[in-house]
Amino acid sequence: MTIQFPSNAAPFIATSGSILDAHKIEISVGSDFDIYRTVIEQERPAQKLGDPFNPELHDLNAENGFWLIGRNQFGELIHTQAFKTIGLNDIALSSYLMRNYQNFPPPIPGVDLGRSRYRASPGAHRIRGEAVYHGEVWMAPDDGLYRGTGLSSVLTRAGLLEAVNRWDPDWIFGFMLRAVAFKGFSERVGYMHTEPGALKWAIHGREQLLEAFMVYLSREDAKFMLDIPVEELVA
Repeated sequence: MTIQFPSNAAPFIATSGSILDAHKIEISVGSDFDIYRTVIEQERPAQKLGDPFNPELHDLNAENGFWLIGRNQFGELIHTQAFKTIGLNDIALSSYLMRNYQNFPPPIPGVDLGRSRYRASPGAHRIRGEAVYHGEVWMAPDDGLYRGTGLSSVLTRAGLLEAVNRWDPDWIFGFMLRAVAFKGFSERVGYMHTEPGALKWAIHGREQLLEAFMVYLSREDAKFMLDIPVEELVA
């Protein structure tokens, strides 16, 4: 279905709509992850479906998850992202991830789970209550047609807005590879907190570990960020 923005998101809608219209981008959301898996397999072959959103591994439905995709005027896939709720059951995210971090591997072949590790960052100790995991963020390679235009800010915030309106979570978090975080992508897509060294992934055949930062927003952060007109962030 096509995403519907709520009436209280006026600043976001006013600026994002014109950017999407200018690029002839249509975004849609859904909760059938079998459909999403098919889209990824057929239209995003360079990056496989991440384990956290694989319907063969998790029971995902409209109550606990959704995906968002963007298509250009020709119907071609140019953007993906997905969200799901995480049941912390009154424990800190740090404790949850100590036991479950291997369920969030990067979508690349050859991950050596035995040599990989998780280190709890300060924010992970504070995150409790209702949490939402955000992943699958991808923009099509396009030689400047979409990347660098502010579209990533608009599209990712659309997903964050949908998550806030569906669940009103206490926290939204995700992981971002170090090389991507160092380019400022976490700030561009709306995350106000970035903590290095959270995950170190070992890859078979490679000595150097692949580092991922944890990025996160509180409920207050998300509502503050979504109240900022996107044009001020991408100008």
